Amino acid sequence: MNLNGKFTLFSPVKRQLHTRVPDSRRLTRVLGVIAGALLASIGLELFLMPHGIIVGGMTGLSALLAFYTEMRLGLFLFLLNLPLLMLQRWKRIGGFTSLSILGLLVLSLGSFMLHPFPALTSNPVPAALAGGLSLGFGVGIAIRFGGALDASEKLFDWLHCKLPISTEAMIWLFNCLIFISAIWLLGFEQATHSVIAYIFVFESVKLSLRGIRLHVSVMISSRKSEEIRQEIALYLNRDPSYEEPSSGQEAALHCKCHRWELNRLKSIVKNCDPHSEITIKS
Repeated sequence: MNLNGKFTLFSPVKRQLHTRVPDSRRLTRVLGVIAGALLASIGLELFLMPHGIIVGGMTGLSALLAFYTEMRLGLFLFLLNLPLLMLQRWKRIGGFTSLSILGLLVLSLGSFMLHPFPALTSNPVPAALAGGLSLGFGVGIAIRFGGALDASEKLFDWLHCKLPISTEAMIWLFNCLIFISAIWLLGFEQATHSVIAYIFVFESVKLSLRGIRLHVSVMISSRKSEEIRQEIALYLNRDPSYEEPSSGQEAALHCKCHRWELNRLKSIVKNCDPHSEITIKS
C-alpha cells in the first residue's frame, strides 16, 4: 500500500533506515509483525478457507492451489512468497526483508496449526466479512511494523522494469485472473463472497495504516474564494481561513471538516465554482 495516494492490496510501506534502530524498537517491530501474521492466519483458516473464499495477491493464488491440490495453504504461502521476497536487490538482508520473512514464517505456521480447527461460523457471508477484516488488519499491522505478508507487488515491481505496464495495472489484472479462476474452480457463489472479502481486506488494510481520523483538511483553490467561504460558513457552520499564496498563485482556502461532511462540502464548492480545485489531506 502506498501512502502517497495509490493503494494496492498488500503493498509494503517503503522505509529507508539511516540510523541504528534501538533494541526496544526492534523488539516492538518483531512483535507487531508476529501479531499481524497471526491475525491474518486466523482470518484465512477460521473464516475464509473453510467456505472456499479467496482474496487477491499471492495469498489468493495460494488458496486456489490449496483448493485444487487439496494440500495445506501454509505450504503454498511459503513457497510462492519466499522467492519473491528475495527479489529485493540488496547486498545483504535488510530490516524489511528479515521482518517480511519472519511474518511469512509465522503466517505459514499459523495456517498449518489452525487448519484442523473448524470454521467459527457456518454462514459464508459473515465469514467473508469477519475473515476479510481479520486478514486485512493483520496485513496492515504487519506492514505498519515494517514487514509484509504478501510479496506479489515485488514481482510486479520487477516486471514493471521489463514491461511497458504499470505495477497497479498488473496487480489489477492478476487479481481479475484469480477471481475468474475462482468462478471456474469454486463456483459463482464462492467468487461473490470472495469479492466481498477482498473489499473488506482492502479497506481494513487502509484503515490500519492510516488510522481512524474523523476529520480531514481541505484546500480549495478558486477565483470565487470569498463566495465559497461564505457558503461554507452558512451551510456547514465552518470558518475557512485563507492560506498565504505562493508567487503567481491565487489565495487558497483552508478548511477542516468531518469526513461525513466531505461530500456536502464538495457540492457547495462546485456549485459556487465548477472549475475550483479541491485537495484533501487526511
